[in-house]
Amino acid sequence: MNRDTEKPHIMLVEDEIHLARGICFNLEEDGCRISHFATGEKALEALQFEHFDLIILDVMLPGMDGFQVCQSVRRMDGRVPILMLTARSEESDRVHGLETGADDYLTKPFNLVEFLLRVKGMLRRSSWYRPDPVEEGYCFGSNEVFLLSYRARTAQGEIDLTEMEVRVLSIFFQKEGQAIPRGELLQKVWGYSSDTETRTLDNFIVRLRRYFEPDPAKPTHFQTVRGVGYRFSRKG
Repeated sequence: MNRDTEKPHIMLVEDEIHLARGICFNLEEDGCRISHFATGEKALEALQFEHFDLIILDVMLPGMDGFQVCQSVRRMDGRVPILMLTARSEESDRVHGLETGADDYLTKPFNLVEFLLRVKGMLRRSSWYRPDPVEEGYCFGSNEVFLLSYRARTAQGEIDLTEMEVRVLSIFFQKEGQAIPRGELLQKVWGYSSDTETRTLDNFIVRLRRYFEPDPAKPTHFQTVRGVGYRFSRKG
């Protein structure tokens, strides 16, 4: 067996050549296989023929920007984790990235150690479920979620779920009715240390509410527990 095929395969979409070289070098030293693309158009072409375990995507690209590329990736592959890199610090840009389908973001310039830890966390595969001969859906409200096949039926129709969305939902389903601390969710899903300050989780919950709540502004399933984190309730 080719040893390279056992390594996580990462797509890097970054037009700053010096930054791209540094990222490629450090990820390869960390045991990953990297395919680098300087434009979104070239990256999307490659996605038609190759499988990737993670996509690292810069927002500011020539031609298609990272938001447009992210939307296109999600139409082609609903599961692959996407980490967006941006030089912008505005909250609205980070929210927009998560709305287009990204799973996390880092603002440039970023700390290399933090970057590598973030990548490791996103590459970690879920281990709390195993394939069964027949998959049963998890029902709540007017929704039915199929974790193994990364899909859900909602009042809005059938949707594909990303790897990170499945991880979050798995924890909520396992701990139905319990108040789950923010730090626990960030650590188990994204690989963050429990004291990390980030809006990624909150924006992710907004995304889940948009999928599954009858009224996202008045959530009944994905509830905020002030000062703690979040609670999932099957009953609406």
